[in-house]
Amino acid sequence: MNKKIKDEMTDKLFEAILLLKNIDECYSFFEDICTISEIKALAQRLEVAKMLRKGKTYTDISEKTGASTATISRVNKALLYGADGYKTILDRLAEK
Repeated sequence: MNKKIKDEMTDKLFEAILLLKNIDECYSFFEDICTISEIKALAQRLEVAKMLRKGKTYTDISEKTGASTATISRVNKALLYGADGYKTILDRLAEK
């Protein structure tokens, strides 16, 4: 866990997210709290992470998702050296 983001307000945000019960509630909450561009950027990063784990090339990923090589590189760095958040979610999505 990154100590730079850990604080009471962030804890409350994450606790609120954990209270969402279905995809419709997620859409409603995230539409209120984020811009459409922010939501799309988060979704894009998750798709990039999935594709990187499948061994896709930066070119393939960029063509399919529209992500820049800088974004792909950032996600790849998080996959390799991050807090394993992508790993946790991608593993759970694969089990689903």
